Amino acid sequence: MQRRSFNKALLSAAAALTAGTQGVALAQAWPARPVKWILSQPPGSGPDILARFVADNLSRRLGQPIVVDNRPGGQNVIGAQAAMRSPADGYTFYYATTAAMVTNVFTFKALPYDPEKDFAPVRLIGRSPFVIAAGPAFKGNTLADAIALAKAQPEKEAIATEGPKTFSGMLADSFAAMAGIKYTHVPYNKAPEAIQDLIGGRVNFICLPEAALLSYIRSGQIKALAVSSAQRTANLPNVPTLSETFAGFEYTGWNGLFAPAGTPAAILENVNRELEAVLKQPEVGQRLLALGSIPEVKMNVAEFDAFMRAERTRWAGIVKAIGIKPE
Repeated sequence: MQRRSFNKALLSAAAALTAGTQGVALAQAWPARPVKWILSQPPGSGPDILARFVADNLSRRLGQPIVVDNRPGGQNVIGAQAAMRSPADGYTFYYATTAAMVTNVFTFKALPYDPEKDFAPVRLIGRSPFVIAAGPAFKGNTLADAIALAKAQPEKEAIATEGPKTFSGMLADSFAAMAGIKYTHVPYNKAPEAIQDLIGGRVNFICLPEAALLSYIRSGQIKALAVSSAQRTANLPNVPTLSETFAGFEYTGWNGLFAPAGTPAAILENVNRELEAVLKQPEVGQRLLALGSIPEVKMNVAEFDAFMRAERTRWAGIVKAIGIKPE
C-alpha cells in the first residue's frame, strides 16, 4: 500500500513537471502566428481606440500582428462570451473594461460568464476618468448650472450614457444622487451616436470616458463640466473634478487584458512583461494620456489578480449604496 501511494505521488509529480515544462516550451515558441484581442465595444469607441494603439505597439515587439475583433452588444456579454469560449492557447485575449469584469456581476441576475472563474488576469493597462459634459444647447457652463437646471425641471433632463446599469450609467446616477437630482437615461451602444445626439440637441448631457469625448471638448463642440477622477486630468486641467463639489468622490474606470482560463501561466507572464515594456515607453505613455487613459507602468500578474479581488469588493459597496438591483 505504501509503495502504491509512493508511486502515485511520483507519477503526479512527474505529470506536473511535464505540464510545467510544456508550458514553458509553449511560451518560448509563442507567438508563432497572429494573436487576437476580443473587444466588447464597437469601432471608434474609447476602449477601441486605446486597444488598437496598445495592440499595434505590442505587435511590433512580438513580431506578429494583433487583430482587434470587435464584438459589441449585450452590455459586454457578447464579447465576454466569445473570449471565454476561445481556446486557452495564448492566441486569444479579452481586452476588457471595469463593466465587463466587475460591475456586470452586480447588475445581472444570471450572467452567462464568470469573470473570476472563466478568465485569467494578465495586466492592468490604464485607468480612464469619465467626463460629465453638456451640448451646445445647454446655456450654462458649470456643473452647478447643470444641477440647477435639473432641479428646476425634475426628471425632464436627459443624459446620454451606455445605459443605467453600465459603468457610465451608474456614475451618472451616483452623481445625481449626491446632487439631489434625477436624470432620464438615454442609452446608447455606440459612443459616436450618443455624441452626435448631444451636439444635435436631442440630449443636453452626456457621461462617457474622457477618451471618447476629448476631441469634441477640445474643438468646442461640447462643454466639459466635471471629471470623475480624484485629481484634475492632464488633458483637461481647467475642468474641475466631481470631488471639488462632492468631497471624496472618485469614480474611475480601467481597461485591462485577460485570457481564457487555463491559458499557460508562462504565456500570461510573458505578455505581462511585454506590455510593461510597451507602457514604459515615453511616447506610448504620452499618447495614452492624450487619449484619456493613465497608463499603469508597473503591475505583474499576481498584483493584477489582487487588484481584481479588491475591485470586486469595492464595487459591491458602490452598487449597494446607489440601490442597483440585478435584472
